[in-house]
Amino acid sequence: MKESYQKQGYVLIRHFLSDNEVLELRTILNEFHHLWQQENASFYADKAVNSAYLTSNKFLNNEQRNRLFRFIGSEKVMTLVNELIPQQPCFLNTQLFFNPVNEKQCNYWHRDPQYHLSIEQQKAALASFDVIHFRLPALDEPGVELIPGTHKRWDSAEEFDVRLEQNGGKNNQPLSKGKTIKLCAGDLLIFSANMIHRGLYGMDRLAFDILFCPSEPSIIEFVSDDCLPSKSTMAALDDSSAFINTIKLKAEIKKQHSECDHKT
Repeated sequence: MKESYQKQGYVLIRHFLSDNEVLELRTILNEFHHLWQQENASFYADKAVNSAYLTSNKFLNNEQRNRLFRFIGSEKVMTLVNELIPQQPCFLNTQLFFNPVNEKQCNYWHRDPQYHLSIEQQKAALASFDVIHFRLPALDEPGVELIPGTHKRWDSAEEFDVRLEQNGGKNNQPLSKGKTIKLCAGDLLIFSANMIHRGLYGMDRLAFDILFCPSEPSIIEFVSDDCLPSKSTMAALDDSSAFINTIKLKAEIKKQHSECDHKT
């Protein structure tokens, strides 16, 4: 699996979850989505296609949050995480992907880092650390279209113009090397955030993403404390290492900031 991921930038595992696991996950996702919509009604109606921070205490109760933590820290998930990130894998975030309210709203090619990095920084990121998405559809959906290998190489002229809408390109138009991966409930698509990709809208899209990354302070410092499990919750997990690594690194970052503040 690791060799395939390193070469292509993604791995697809069909039927990763049982029907019962899918049903339990879908129930929690629907509850979160319903409450999130109520609080973000304008944004949802306008253009939203995803939400985040499902493990926070804002919308889900402790039992629902703990179920998500147990799933994230399960042996079946963490075995894959540890294979792809063998040294100090960290939990980063969770996201929920759904269809836009406006059926005419177009999807868009992108690399995740483009929203906070310059072009030169994006290029450098390809040779640096990798944020990895674990996407789990709770319902059958059109899936994801991606450009295999772009997690390790820069855009072609065609890809660059389309992704950044330059020289007449539009970020929703087809790309010649695009590969569509249709997803069914219970499948698992693992892919690099650095890769050029786009979600495909339609059907009853409701996909749960878990994001993992190496021990990288520049992104771990932005992990919200209330999205992390308690000590008692972690003690009940099959493998809590991704959470523990994140918590330890956040503590080190806070200590460094405190020392810098004290010096000034």
